Amino acid sequence: MEFTVRKFDILREVGLTQGVIEKKNTIPILANLLMDAHGESVLLSATDLELGIKSSCPAKVKKPGAITTPAKSFLEIIRELPDADIKIKTLENNWVQINCASASFKIVGLPKDNFPVLPDLAQSLVEVPAQALLSLINKTIFAIATEESRYTFNGALLLLKPLSATMVATDGHRLAHIEKQMPLDPINTELRTLIPKKALAELQRLLAEADSKDVVSFGKDENHLFFRLKNRLMISRMLTGQFPNYEAVLPKDNNRSVILNREDIRAAIRRVSLLADDKSRSIRILLANNQMEISSNNTDLGEAKEVLETSYDGEPVHIGFNCQYLLDFLTATDDTKISFDFKDDQSAGQMRPATEDEYRYRYIVMPMRL
Repeated sequence: MEFTVRKFDILREVGLTQGVIEKKNTIPILANLLMDAHGESVLLSATDLELGIKSSCPAKVKKPGAITTPAKSFLEIIRELPDADIKIKTLENNWVQINCASASFKIVGLPKDNFPVLPDLAQSLVEVPAQALLSLINKTIFAIATEESRYTFNGALLLLKPLSATMVATDGHRLAHIEKQMPLDPINTELRTLIPKKALAELQRLLAEADSKDVVSFGKDENHLFFRLKNRLMISRMLTGQFPNYEAVLPKDNNRSVILNREDIRAAIRRVSLLADDKSRSIRILLANNQMEISSNNTDLGEAKEVLETSYDGEPVHIGFNCQYLLDFLTATDDTKISFDFKDDQSAGQMRPATEDEYRYRYIVMPMRL
């Protein structure tokens, strides 16, 4: 194998594969990047058996062939090379030589024979605007559970209908739900898919480079999910199981509402949280007499309190929340004004943008004991 490629082209693609490289090195080949040069491009593949990425970049291929190289070392070398064309070729005994300007490297490789064969997207079921899908992920991924024991909570539910796309994530203590109205062709029924958290995180990275006109082709087989964006294909093992009945959790009678400036309440919560209990991360909210009082208490450190002026003059509400859960939503939403909706002291609170736009975004947080 021998080919020449521009530094920027290969550096960008190799960088995007790093998130799926096996870090524990339990299977050595999974720490490697597969390079397959033929035609006018080099194909790059990486996988940890749960998640895989395929991409390509233009190349002048002198001799077709394939080899795997240690992904981390290869990226570090490419990153430090001067901005010039890079020549890569295989030597005897699976060594790989990298030349660029006056720099030369030789690194050990492994033959491609033991590298897992990654499936391809056979048929696209639907095309979703890339920026819309990115927004759905950004506003829900933080609510996914991190405990491996809660298997079906370890991903987000993607619900695609002919005229809308919805994503829901929960860890049992809070739930993020976002829906966008838009035509999705060519589906004429409902598509329900559980996407693992790691796959969503890598999809975030891929979509961050998309422009407003790009679309993601989505498909699946019996075991895999496929997301294609231009020359990049992400393959994820399907998360099986029954997602919780999220519709039963969405509040229907939280009729005590207060409109707040997002930056004001976020800053206040961050300050008060400095003295929140280290384990529970709990803060108290007292809503009464046109004021919202936010407070915390730590037996080892002290207490904090901040008061925000509001237009609320209904029945008092005294309720506790995990401060980090509130901050997660306030960081994810783009709206300058948010609505904080309550039912009573023991029921879940709801946060949402005060001005509903093209996205319908709701965030439900369970209360804590005071």
